[in-house]
Amino acid sequence: MPPTPDDIIRDEIRALSAYHVPDAAGMVKLDAMENPYALPPAVRDEIAACVRDAALNRYPDPGARELKMRLRETMQVPAGMELVLGNGSDELIQMLALAVARPGAVMLGCEPSFTMFRMIAAFAGLRYIGVPLTAQFALDMPKTVAAIEAHRPALLFIAYPNNPTGNLFDVTALERVIAAVPGLVVIDEAYHAFAGKSFMPRLAEFPNLLVMRTVSKLGLAGLRLGLLAGREEWLRHIDKLRLPYNVNVLTQLVAATVLRHRAVLDEQAAAIRAARAHLLRELRRMAGTEAYDSDANFILFRVADANQVFNGLKARGVLIKNLDGAHPLLAGCLRVTVGTPDENVRFLDALAAIQNP
Repeated sequence: MPPTPDDIIRDEIRALSAYHVPDAAGMVKLDAMENPYALPPAVRDEIAACVRDAALNRYPDPGARELKMRLRETMQVPAGMELVLGNGSDELIQMLALAVARPGAVMLGCEPSFTMFRMIAAFAGLRYIGVPLTAQFALDMPKTVAAIEAHRPALLFIAYPNNPTGNLFDVTALERVIAAVPGLVVIDEAYHAFAGKSFMPRLAEFPNLLVMRTVSKLGLAGLRLGLLAGREEWLRHIDKLRLPYNVNVLTQLVAATVLRHRAVLDEQAAAIRAARAHLLRELRRMAGTEAYDSDANFILFRVADANQVFNGLKARGVLIKNLDGAHPLLAGCLRVTVGTPDENVRFLDALAAIQNP
């Protein structure tokens, strides 16, 4: 008899659902935390020129030396810290998980959070333990400390700000967690441009701390580029799991070019932060809508019937993220990315029409 998937594929992999990306054709796309602004024409012309001369017949620089130099400047990586680059943050999460996946090893997460933490733990054969946040989406310190003591995690991921809740956790609580974990602690700062707080400058203070970032939220989501910063003693081992030439020629060239224009990225981030404040005020004025503070480029809000609102928005050409059912703490919750002013108006008008017919 020929083999079947049930015979060959691991049970935990067959039990997973693939990461779903909905079709957004023709929609106001506010579901994926993307920067809604295009780069200025002058920067696009510069990109076109460098791509025109790209040596596509050659493999990329395996060490991405110029790109790393630009990232060190842009991300303000402390002196003495090393970098590992990934094809998006997802690849870095997978490299970290594979590196620590001894038999019986545990990955710990504080939930609800980025869904790929749990999924990649399954990919790597790690046991995943999710510790629920409080009802206000803060770290539940008694439960978190108890889980650390009980499971002795080899790896702990904390999103800062957290996705999908948008909040920054208390710094003192995070310091306690980092000190208590016997393994690696990775602070995922995907939304650092909108937060104003970071553990990047503090890498030297904690021997088991790594900081992960991405350029996706800066307006370069299409490049798929993430970075991991930390001590050489850790990263030289993580780098062994990086597939050869994982950051391609075009990503290296385009990212390095755009990062020379930090002022443009900062202006766009400032515009998103201002729009976020306006969007939050408008959501809180709307009857039947509870909107939560955010330090990211999206806002989590709760309604009486999330499925009805989600489908109603979609029918009106606006796509956001439906989180109802994703975690008990997210019952009735939806997440909207901060868009351009026009996109935000279309979203608010559509939501008002549904909430107040």
